[in-house]
Amino acid sequence: MHTTSSTSTSATARTATPRAAVAARRGPSRLPGVSLAVGIAAVAMVLGRFAPVIGAPVFGIALGIAVRHFLAPDERFSPGIHFGGATVLQWSIITLGFGLSLTEVVKTGLESLSVTVVTVSAAFVSAWLLGRWLGVPDKLKILIGVGTAICGGSAIAAVTPVIRPDDEDTVFAISTIFLFNVVAVLLFPLLGHLLQMSDLGFGLWAGTAINDTSSVVAAGYTYSQAAGDYATIVKLTRATLIIPVCLTLAVGAAMAQKRAARSAGAAHRVDLAKIFPWFILWFLVASGVRTAGLIPVAIQPALHLLAEALIVVALTSIGLSSNLRSMRTTGARPIVLGLGVWVAVTVSSLGVQWVMGQL
Repeated sequence: MHTTSSTSTSATARTATPRAAVAARRGPSRLPGVSLAVGIAAVAMVLGRFAPVIGAPVFGIALGIAVRHFLAPDERFSPGIHFGGATVLQWSIITLGFGLSLTEVVKTGLESLSVTVVTVSAAFVSAWLLGRWLGVPDKLKILIGVGTAICGGSAIAAVTPVIRPDDEDTVFAISTIFLFNVVAVLLFPLLGHLLQMSDLGFGLWAGTAINDTSSVVAAGYTYSQAAGDYATIVKLTRATLIIPVCLTLAVGAAMAQKRAARSAGAAHRVDLAKIFPWFILWFLVASGVRTAGLIPVAIQPALHLLAEALIVVALTSIGLSSNLRSMRTTGARPIVLGLGVWVAVTVSSLGVQWVMGQL
């Protein structure tokens, strides 16, 4: 009996050992963390349907922070949460490419190019100058500047894998962008009627000065059908600027690595393959597939929903990684910075239209 038991135990050990070795090679399981993020994101998407002005991404971040603060998931969840905030974030940007047809926005892009260039420049310059004066960290300045200049939370999500900020900085930036999105939806239509703007003039203003696409759509169609149509196309054109911005930030990261290596007296060879934002290349491929008409119209809404869901999962993961206590130390400075950058973009957009006689 004893011999049989020993033989059985040995056989079990031999069977378990290869499995354990495979598990060790794979690393800790991502399933608990990913499942937690997906579950919270599902709740966020339902809430986003009931409160579209707030939106599912903001609900996702808020719920993620709340769970982290009050329940504090243990280390089992960390690999999956990190995967959601990094890899799933890149997948979400690639999926967004399937919803952007480059040929649809070329004409409108050329028409709005002058205003877009001025507003984007105003956003980055004001973010840098005001951020330095307020003492806001560099990466947080970049996130708020990019989010205000281009396309809100989507732009912040796109540059996060490139500059690798702290999760708290990402949460701060998205929360700041959200605050002024809500203000814009409520304020812009009233100001547009007060200034007696034309439909196209208001559409151009909303498309170049409001951060997030959903807020642009809400403000535009509140003003008029024509304003909403034009604002949406202008906003899509503006969103394509995320490509050169990410590439520029990647080059900046490479140069920073070289300077750091030189100051340390080490060789300054930089691995461009690791720095290059490959997800942007795949974003372009996805957009090219859409532009070539290879995406059936029937599945385009499903792809849009998938992109939204991936973004919510990714931002929920970032919320789950955030430390509320460390965020408190930053105080109100990011909000003041966001306000200054938003005002600079709003005023510069109106100013260019006035100079060009379009206002």
